[in-house]
Amino acid sequence: MWEFDVSSLDPKAPLVLDTRELGRRPGSQRELELSVPAPAELGIEVLSVPEGSPVELDLRLEAVMEGVLLTGTATAALEGECVRCLQQIEDEIHVTLQELYVYPDQHDKAAEHDDRDLDDETSRLEDDLIDLEPLLRDAVVLALPFQPLCMDDCPGLCTECGARLADDPDHAHDAAIDPRWAGLQQLRPDTAADPAPNQQDTQD
Repeated sequence: MWEFDVSSLDPKAPLVLDTRELGRRPGSQRELELSVPAPAELGIEVLSVPEGSPVELDLRLEAVMEGVLLTGTATAALEGECVRCLQQIEDEIHVTLQELYVYPDQHDKAAEHDDRDLDDETSRLEDDLIDLEPLLRDAVVLALPFQPLCMDDCPGLCTECGARLADDPDHAHDAAIDPRWAGLQQLRPDTAADPAPNQQDTQD
């Protein structure tokens, strides 16, 4: 019965790189400048690279004894919203990439000798192909602020009416009335009880 490896990489996928030109010759190099569409959900919930937008890659692949060393940079546009005032954010991200992709046979040999330098989380080549997406995702997420702001001193929103305070620095409301005294607002001077009649009026 045939068994198919469902994890095999598609060599035509935008973020899959072919290293066969290096020929497993330590010291051989290849430089790449690519523009690829961003995968979905590249970033965090409130700030991310729009799906399908261009990601500019400047990469170098270098064959070493254990596998292929990838170094380079990635640049992409960012879109999101400020966590304080919900203002739209448009920015750019520039991240550094570096990862060693180990040949499968080198990884297996290290496992046989209990080499802890190569554990199960070590990136591997698959049929001389590199899957760049996990590395790109990790680099982008780690570079993003946990709570993005439209500006460092963003004052946020008015807690009473929701107005954006940065648009109206003098924004203010009348001081709130203590609810224990709220009933007094219903009393007006002309509705107050008439004063008691004086003694002379009583005699008349």
